[in-house]
Amino acid sequence: MLELTMATVSGAEEGATAGMLMADAPSDPGAVLRVGRDKSVCRLVTPEDWLFVSRVHLEFLCGPEGTWQVSWLRGSQDEPSSEVRLLVGEYAQQVAYGGTVPLPRGGSGEIVVIDRTGPRSVNVGFYHEM
Repeated sequence: MLELTMATVSGAEEGATAGMLMADAPSDPGAVLRVGRDKSVCRLVTPEDWLFVSRVHLEFLCGPEGTWQVSWLRGSQDEPSSEVRLLVGEYAQQVAYGGTVPLPRGGSGEIVVIDRTGPRSVNVGFYHEM
């Protein structure tokens, strides 16, 4: 099972957790959870006017071994207006635009989407049950 929690944070609300959204999916091969502005395909939806987030920005996909990965899907722009970081304990990694990284099995962490133009972020916490 993969459990996600999402909080949207603007500069004035830093550290706030009000309005947190949650989603989960079993670790079955092919299971998908998406994060973005499009309510029709995303389980976790950001504000529509937060244009630094694509319609479908992040995709969490379960592979054949029951392990999860996250992909930063390429949007309509050649250059993104955000950056994405994976944080697991003391470890931090930039996720490349269009790139995919595996999530630690039985671990937890956070994916942070940061607006390059202002003090806003989308914080997606994850917990991957074994």
